[in-house]
Amino acid sequence: MKTTSIMLKDVPKEDRPRERLLKLGASHLSNQELLAVILGSGTKEESVMALAQRVLMHFEGLKLLNDAAIEELVAIRGIGLAKGVQMLAAIEFGKRMNQYKPNERYVIRSPEDGADYVMEEMRSLNQEHFVVLFLNTKNQIIHRQTIFIGSLNASIVHPREVFREAVKRSAASLIVAHNHPSGDPSPSQEDIHVTRRLAESGKMIGIELLDHLVIGDRKFVSLKEKGYL
Repeated sequence: MKTTSIMLKDVPKEDRPRERLLKLGASHLSNQELLAVILGSGTKEESVMALAQRVLMHFEGLKLLNDAAIEELVAIRGIGLAKGVQMLAAIEFGKRMNQYKPNERYVIRSPEDGADYVMEEMRSLNQEHFVVLFLNTKNQIIHRQTIFIGSLNASIVHPREVFREAVKRSAASLIVAHNHPSGDPSPSQEDIHVTRRLAESGKMIGIELLDHLVIGDRKFVSLKEKGYL
């Protein structure tokens, strides 16, 4: 049996996504309604709300949509190049807003502060990234650098690379972080080995390793809190 999609023009004006956004604010809209606003219009056969629902179902919600490629978007019936580009631009803009840091230097007072600084960017990476936060004597971040991309290995993540940059930046201390693409931040034996090696090297040259954070999907583990530092 063929079902007919209700077109947006048949929906009372006050119940349309754009009007609801203006009246109630964006935070009151569902994911489907927000996506409908971004898409702007549906097709001759399908309302924009139905199209938005179908796109979300295709990507199982927001998680997979976060990493969507233009080829995957335009392969969906009703999503042409223009709509696909609009969606990618909105996704990227959201990522940049979440990663934005004010000009005032960010202060690390706890493992949570360090995790918050890198979480949004690192939690969705498909490969392991080893990142170093270089701090001054006030525990303010003076520089952030990705040292290595790939599986963590003590023979590759060499203290020389980490502390060369620390000396160059006149850093008083540092925090290292790496992500687990699986989403599970439980530290491996290799993670622990790298931590201890970096800590020993730091003591020799007077630049303290404050913590090693393992980043998962919206959760993290502090190796300092676990007693490995």
